Amino acid sequence: MAEFFEILMIVCFGVSWPMNVLKSYKSRTTKGKSLFFLCLIFFGYIAGIVSKLINPAYMAAIGEKWYVLFFYVLNFLMVGLDLCLYARNYKLDQAAEQAK
Repeated sequence: MAEFFEILMIVCFGVSWPMNVLKSYKSRTTKGKSLFFLCLIFFGYIAGIVSKLINPAYMAAIGEKWYVLFFYVLNFLMVGLDLCLYARNYKLDQAAEQAK
């Protein structure tokens, strides 16, 4: 039952991140974004992935439970993409500020 709730949490985050990435892409600004928050989430997913990889019980059943790790990695990639967009948008914000 605990795995069900873990998967539910990861799927909910997984649905949210693409929307957040799209918003970052379209807005072309860092206003309203927190780099600290993004980095915290990014490193949180790294910790979640590492915890799965060093858990002998999980690794013994990886053939049956691969999807949990898959969603951790997918969310990690989404947050990574959002961090890249943050860097792009930061440069755009600086260029706009200099143009004023």
